[in-house]
Amino acid sequence: MNPEALYNISYGLYIITSKKENAFNGQVANSVMQISNEPASILVSINKKNLTNEFIKSSRRLAISVLGQDFPLSLIRRFGFNSGREIDKFEGVNYKLTDGGLPYIAESTLAYFEAAVVNEIDAWTHDLFLCKLTEAEVIKEGLPMTYAYYQQIKRGSTPQHSVSIEPNLKIKESKMDRYVCSVCGYVYDPEVGDPENQIPAGTSFKDLPDDWVCPVCGAGKDKFEKEN
Repeated sequence: MNPEALYNISYGLYIITSKKENAFNGQVANSVMQISNEPASILVSINKKNLTNEFIKSSRRLAISVLGQDFPLSLIRRFGFNSGREIDKFEGVNYKLTDGGLPYIAESTLAYFEAAVVNEIDAWTHDLFLCKLTEAEVIKEGLPMTYAYYQQIKRGSTPQHSVSIEPNLKIKESKMDRYVCSVCGYVYDPEVGDPENQIPAGTSFKDLPDDWVCPVCGAGKDKFEKEN
């Protein structure tokens, strides 16, 4: 079997949220798919080790934020590279509640869904939650962020416990040296810079401020290595 065949499967990027009693939690996920129109239903894959999985099993409900291409890496870092067991992921985050009281991200989100779990399927390392939609709203127009866009344009990396299938992307060669974060795999490309943190295109790695950190995982410059 050639695993590279899987690279041709497209993915979106979403933040899946749920609640347990009065607490909220959420995570980045790329495995969400529509099953049918009538009834309107979706399938969501969540790693068994993740706290969000525990919250979904407790409440039997979840919400999905559909991320736009302008969704900030800082929020992907917060929801994809931190554990809700250690921090409150929603502290300082612009979020709103669905009619059912579940949080969705209000910043750079194109649409959100609320859903009730009707069936659960064991899929080895993950649980597949078959859900019936109970609410769906468009927040703004825009282009959804695909996993390929996240990897190629945002220079992102894969959160721990994700599905971890990476598209075989061809990124334009840079004339300036690129540096790779040894913690999460984020690539700093001088020709792109880090616009979210006001680092203009054309800024070499050595010219980055000493207090600059990886926009995905927060690692310092000392954790970066020159790309071979």
